Amino acid sequence: MELPKDYISNVVRGALSEDIGEGDITTNSIVPSGIKVRGEFLAKSNGVICGLSFAETAFRVLDENIKFIPNINDGDNVTVGHIIATVEGEARAILSAERTALNFLTHLSGIATLTRKFVDAISGTKTKILDTRKTTPLLRLAEKYATYCGGAQNHRIGLYDMILVKDNHIAIAGGIKNTLDKIYSSGKPKVPVEVEVTDLKQLEIALLYPVDRIMLDNFSVEKVREAIKLRDKLGKSVPFECSGGITLENIRAYAETGVEYISIGAITHSAQALDISLEIS
Repeated sequence: MELPKDYISNVVRGALSEDIGEGDITTNSIVPSGIKVRGEFLAKSNGVICGLSFAETAFRVLDENIKFIPNINDGDNVTVGHIIATVEGEARAILSAERTALNFLTHLSGIATLTRKFVDAISGTKTKILDTRKTTPLLRLAEKYATYCGGAQNHRIGLYDMILVKDNHIAIAGGIKNTLDKIYSSGKPKVPVEVEVTDLKQLEIALLYPVDRIMLDNFSVEKVREAIKLRDKLGKSVPFECSGGITLENIRAYAETGVEYISIGAITHSAQALDISLEIS
């Protein structure tokens, strides 16, 4: 996954505007213009780095002559004390962009780090980790990029690129059969179709339609095994996705059922920022 440069620039410019406003009055009151400094981004905890382009952009928006030199790439592991990148140039610009650069770098690295933990937890199985739409408003592409750097696959980006039938759709439409009848009334849609089921009865109905994926919502490990047996009995090959109540402690058991996908909202909505500091000399 590669993020458009215009997207990164627009997001970073918005963040800088929010932080700096009419000017960095502290820095401008203390630091004379023209002073040059050098800083090092130091890892203060172990993790996976993500967001280097966002950090670099934060500095270069304020001063295009600033040198930002990464020592690693997004997706690489770091340990405590690792020098992630260096930045050199105008002191005022570096100080004014510091917090915005760190906010992106620590937040996205935190997401990548938590994602990697889930990916590592199911190593050796055929199951793939998916992200969700449970993202920070206006930062979805950035956060999905971070899950990708952590080793996950991206689920749908928004409501426009995939039909995903949820429980509320089914309730309003009057049941899962009515819902799927409406979706396929004019043939197979041009975008992928996924349907969420909450029990084996709904699953049996969903398996009668040419859906591209079925989400097993809040199924226990044993229920997932039963769902796979039902799919095999009916001679179907549609991939399953588990979602709901899955943690680092139980994800291995889910993956060992043979389910194809597991989606984890926590990797974006509950990731702890990775501890990184900028040390200036």
